[in-house]
Amino acid sequence: MAKIQILGINGNKEKEISTEIFAGEIRPDIVQKIAEIERNSAKQPYSPFMWAGMQSSASGNVKHNRHVWKTDRGRGTSRFPKKRMSDKGSHFVWVGAIIPGVRGGRRAHPPKIPRTDIKINKKEKIFALKSALAMISSMEEIKKKYSRLNGHELKIKLPLVIDAKILGLKAKQFFETLVKIVGENMMGVAVQEKSIRAGAGKMRGRKYKQNAGMLFVLGNKEKIKISGIDTIKVKDIEIRDLVENGARLVMFTEEAVKNSTPD
Repeated sequence: MAKIQILGINGNKEKEISTEIFAGEIRPDIVQKIAEIERNSAKQPYSPFMWAGMQSSASGNVKHNRHVWKTDRGRGTSRFPKKRMSDKGSHFVWVGAIIPGVRGGRRAHPPKIPRTDIKINKKEKIFALKSALAMISSMEEIKKKYSRLNGHELKIKLPLVIDAKILGLKAKQFFETLVKIVGENMMGVAVQEKSIRAGAGKMRGRKYKQNAGMLFVLGNKEKIKISGIDTIKVKDIEIRDLVENGARLVMFTEEAVKNSTPD
């Protein structure tokens, strides 16, 4: 078992505990595969009905052979699907149907619903979770996600595990402790910052943009609410919370580490 250090609210090491949850093999390909499945499963389905615009009786009503009764060949008319509006009369009561270019037809390129019924092997998901935990405990993987950290000397030791006393601090004291733990260079990554977007996107309903900030993982019976920091309990965590588009900066409480059992 590997030993990890528990930091106090002063930013210094208080004790060590042994755990294996951060000792997995780093496999970004498997992690990204599972994270994408989780992301698609969480999306609200949005799409028209599969057969919308295609439920008319156009198919088979008008023949497409020459020299037969009720055919559209040899009449100088277009060859898209048609339906008869009346059983009596000639081709003057035929109207186009089904295709996108006619009244009541289907949409040309409707939104598609991603597959949400993809099953994940249990062993593969456990392996991906261990790999995700290994990624967030690697400074090399963290720097791949946060380009603003390149060129800075970072002295923090990952994974970040903090004593439960931090949960009793007020917001101001919490952020003072956070500076001691991660350092000034990483505060722009650790805390969510809202800024005005550059470019024409300001006129298109997305005036502001915001970074994700640090994820604070709590034990199943712990709770805290701090503005600017995302919090989540161990029982609710998903792989995409840890490694969405790369290894995220994550901090755990000691209780969260004890509650974490990838098996």
